[in-house]
Parts: sequence; structure tokens; C-alpha cells
Amino acid sequence: MTRTLFGTDGIRGRANEEPMTDEIANKVAKAAARQFRRGDHRHSVVIGKDTRLSGYMIEPAMTAGFIAMGMDVVLVGPMPTPAVAMLTRSLRADLGVMISASHNPYEDNGIKLFGPDGFKLSDEIERAIEADIARGDGNGRAAPSALGRAQRLDDAPGRYIEFVKNSFPRGMRLDGIRIVVDCAHGAAYKVAPKVLYELGADVIPIGVAPDGFNINRNSGAVSPKAMQRAVVDHEAHLGLALDGDADRLLVADETGTLLDGDQLMALIAGAWHKTGRLKGGGIVATVMSNLGLERHLAGLGLRLARTAVGDRYVLEHMLGQGFNVGGEQSGHIILMDHSTTGDGLIAALQVLAALIEQGGRTSEIGRVFTPLPQYLRSVRFQAGTEPLKARPVARAIGEAEQRLAGAGRLLIRKSGTEPVIRVMAEGEDEAMVRAAVDEIIETLTHAVVDA
Repeated sequence: MTRTLFGTDGIRGRANEEPMTDEIANKVAKAAARQFRRGDHRHSVVIGKDTRLSGYMIEPAMTAGFIAMGMDVVLVGPMPTPAVAMLTRSLRADLGVMISASHNPYEDNGIKLFGPDGFKLSDEIERAIEADIARGDGNGRAAPSALGRAQRLDDAPGRYIEFVKNSFPRGMRLDGIRIVVDCAHGAAYKVAPKVLYELGADVIPIGVAPDGFNINRNSGAVSPKAMQRAVVDHEAHLGLALDGDADRLLVADETGTLLDGDQLMALIAGAWHKTGRLKGGGIVATVMSNLGLERHLAGLGLRLARTAVGDRYVLEHMLGQGFNVGGEQSGHIILMDHSTTGDGLIAALQVLAALIEQGGRTSEIGRVFTPLPQYLRSVRFQAGTEPLKARPVARAIGEAEQRLAGAGRLLIRKSGTEPVIRVMAEGEDEAMVRAAVDEIIETLTHAVVDA
């Protein structure tokens, strides 16, 4: 059975439309409870969310579902996705839920589920939850005397702040470092500035005024220009941009130049390799990562293991092969020594530690390798259509592959979280790379319109 409800990062869709309705959220809660009620102990679930307006709809719907199944609910309010993973383990909960659509606009929302170990659920368990929902299984509801209870964990932010700070080298501080941090009006709008401030930094916070509608809007890792400008305007040493649920990080150096996930992984991997902390003989990244990263690592005697796009696939490979650093070019960085999922704040502190240890400007140290020209464009399509199967599209792709053969590579994929097709090309010749992508995008656009 294939998954139809779950994508590469949980369930995601437009708020108040299937599958992101209160009814489905309630059913997901009940089905997940049936999967994770194991033993006779009092079961519990941690629920966090980001700052979207629709969180007020999804959170109570899921809370009611879990309570109906006899599970206690711990509500932590707006908190980063990695904080929910951490609190699920720390509180010995049976399940963790993050209500977020990550980097998507406020109109969307999503549901991410974590097991008691703090890791995202396997494909097998997600398929079991979907099958349970499809059956309409009404079994397992608690007796009136065994209904669950809900409580709010008021000190959840403080617990997470201390957890993140403990990942920073003991004895090291950020005194004298001016940092712009853009929280995308999202889940980290309170905790991120506090972490940096408590470690001694001079903090310039932006994107910290959520109103339910402005998450990720012209801010954060999805749109880092505001952060880049603020770095220059405030003469900061660097800038940090998180996304809506703070599991993604991009950095700007003191000139406002952006450093993507590939550069950040290279910096962290190099620092950890020098101190003997790097495991697996390299790092794990996706097919989207730049060939320049692969060449840089090879020069250090390290390897780059590639997976399909999606941090779940990166994590699976890391666990299976013993790596402790992995991530995506987009800024999802998983540091297994500290967290079970991507954590933008923990990654930021490891970047800062590497910069402090090496000394010098961020622009000198943060740009670790010279990337090959890489060009990415996207086309949104109508759900249920298959524009990639159109003959003109297949012909355009074939012609681009022929031109790039031996001189670069072409990658075309559907997003696992939204109805978008992404076209990426990479090679030594930037003009050739751009021409290949533009021609495919133009053909795809016509196919989408005609569908």
C-alpha cells in the first residue's frame, strides 16, 4: 500500500480543505493513538504548533481525538519542530505532534508525527495510520472514566532553550558578536533570540511579530533578503534565517552574501573532522547538493552520500550507515550528536562555534568551497494532472539531457509537500545550465496550462 495522505514531511495541504481539515486532523489523532497505545501505562502525547491562524483549528481537533482515545495531551504552544521532538523524548511521551507547514505560506498547514524516540515516523507506520483512517475504525475509544486530560506546559520554551545551549561548546561564548536573527514570524520567534542573547551575543531580532498570517512572508530562510539587508544596515558579523518551524537555517556573512545548507554542512563537517567528531567518513546530503561540496569533501578524504530529496531520507541513511552530519542544500541540517531531526538553532550554534574556533570574518571562513553553477526553477501544477508525461515535456527533457551529457547533470522532481515540479541543472557552463532549465520550464508551463 502506498501512502496517499502522508508526503515526505508528514501531512500537508491548504488549511480547511482536505486533507487539512479539523475532521481529518481528529481522525489522524485517533488512528495514531491506536498505533502508539502500547502497554497499560498512562499514555501521553506532546502537541506543538507554529504561528499560523489555522493552528487554532487543528490543535483542538487533534487534542479531542487523543483525549477520546484515553491519551493525556501536553500542549506546548508555538515551538520549533525540533523542540517537539526533544520534549517528546524528555517527557517520556508516547507520541509527538507538530502542527506546521514549515516553509509554506500561512494558507497551508501540516501535521508531523514523532515516535517516542523523537524520530519522525517510518513509512510503514504512516501507511498503517492511513489504513486505519480508510477503514473508519471506531474501536479503542476510552470509557468515560478513562478519558485523557489536557494540560499546558508553561516552561516548554525554557526547557528547549537550555537544551539548545547545551549543544554549544562549554566555556565558549558569543560576547562581542553582533547577530541578526530572522525568525520568519514563526515558531522560534521567542526562543531563538533568547538562546543567542543568553550566550552573550548582541542580537538584532527580526521576523518576531507573528499575527497568524505573516509566517514566512518576505522573511526567514524562504525569503532571506530582509535578513541580508539587516546584516549590512546594522554592521553585524553575520545573520541567521530560520523558516516557519525553525528546522531550517541559512546564514549571511557580514557583506550580506548568503551561505546555503551546502556551505554550512561543509563548515561543520570540516570542524568536526579536525576534532575527530565526524562519523561515517563523510556526510549525507541529497541529490540537490552542489557538486562543489562533493569535490571539497573528497579533498579532505571524506565522502558525500546522496539520497532522495527529503530530510527523512537523509536521516534514514545516517542511521543506517553511522553518519552524524547530514542535511539539505535548503538548510535542513541534522546533527545526530544533538538532535533527532533538523534543528536550525543547533546548526547555527555549530556554525558559530566553527567561526569562533577558526577566527576571522564570516565571509572568509563561511564560504568553504566554490559551487558549480546551479540553477533551479519551479512550476506549480494542478493536483491530479501529470504534466511530466506530456510529449513536448519529455522531448524537452531529453534534449536538455543530451546537451548536458558529460558536462553537467539535470534533476527533475515533484515536491513531496506541495503540487510543484522542480527543475534543476548543474554544470561548468552557466549559460548552458540556465538555457536547459528555462527551456524545460517554458514547455512545462504550457503543459500545465493545457492540462
